[in-house]
Amino acid sequence: MADRKRGTVRDLRRDNRAALLRALYFSGPRSRQELSEATGLSPASVSNVMRELLAEGIVAEVGSVDSDGGRPRVLLQVDPEYGYVVGVDVGETRVQVELFDLAMTERAKADFPLDPARHPADAVVSRILAGVDAVLADGGVPAEAVLGVGIGVPGVVQQRPEVIVDAQTFDWDRVPLERLLRAGTGLPLLVDNGANTMGRAELWFGSGRGVRNAVVGLIGSGVGAAIISHGTPDRGSTASAGEWGHTPVVVGGRRCRCGSLGCLEAYVGAEAVLERYTEAGGTITAADQESALAAVILEAGTPGTVGARIIDETVGYLGAAVGGLINLLNPERVILGGWAGLLLGEAYLDAIREAARRHALRHPFATTSIELCTLGPDAVALGAATLPLELFLNG
Repeated sequence: MADRKRGTVRDLRRDNRAALLRALYFSGPRSRQELSEATGLSPASVSNVMRELLAEGIVAEVGSVDSDGGRPRVLLQVDPEYGYVVGVDVGETRVQVELFDLAMTERAKADFPLDPARHPADAVVSRILAGVDAVLADGGVPAEAVLGVGIGVPGVVQQRPEVIVDAQTFDWDRVPLERLLRAGTGLPLLVDNGANTMGRAELWFGSGRGVRNAVVGLIGSGVGAAIISHGTPDRGSTASAGEWGHTPVVVGGRRCRCGSLGCLEAYVGAEAVLERYTEAGGTITAADQESALAAVILEAGTPGTVGARIIDETVGYLGAAVGGLINLLNPERVILGGWAGLLLGEAYLDAIREAARRHALRHPFATTSIELCTLGPDAVALGAATLPLELFLNG
């Protein structure tokens, strides 16, 4: 009974600490009184937890504000330099690694190219490890100051009993990614699907703030999505929910990289858009996908060109797929991101909305907003970095 009581008290203290740390992180700086009002914890509980966090260096005093006739109230905030987090975006064409302080200010960044046609696991692992070493060196941060490394990858990520990644378009079949990385680093590692990490970033810091039900679409070389239900990611029964790119939009249509026919990715993924463009007689001179897609979108501004036809079709497919999401999931918001999604959305968001309207039921469409990711193409790495940050905030 005594052990159970001690465990209960310990759990309560941990819960109080997490509630206060999260309130301070997302809404600071705040006074102790404001924290008490925001969390419902007693002034005594707030003072006890803040005393611990100040002593540990997690929280710092950052000034004061006048109170109503009493002593000034001291303002507190999470010290951005208490620790650091690393976010990794494993994409089709590159591995991007970023180092952040606790305010999520970028301190260093490294990019390593990948062959879009080949993604052997050992090559990806070597680039992740090299990137982590590079950003720590560039940022002047010792490994012991790093709270953890979050990694966003394509495909299905199973967490237990060990992290296993199945990425069909990478030709990865049950790749033990964490075990492979563990051979080169002792830092804490957390792995999730890249669309999910982008969704986390938008939910925490971007277009999804304050939204409880949303779909965040990642459109790059391929297509994926994060489904946010009641404020948390919906992963499905086996962690494969969100494979939006592999839902069919054309029965018996183009062959997708996954092997199926008519997938959304085979029509709106950047690799497929460029293939359709060249098949229609267009010429690509750019050396990389991002520059090539930007050139096609620019050409699409001239009516009657190959680029105009291909982009018009792409917008139609994407809008229809968004309309399907609205009918199926009834989200408050659909957020489009990824480097290709941003290129298309910045030029054709109104057209995508109109195509979605034509393919959605009137009432759910009227209650859903369709927006762009506000965090830019680095959102996957930023969201990956929130994986260790969340563990830290949960205490």
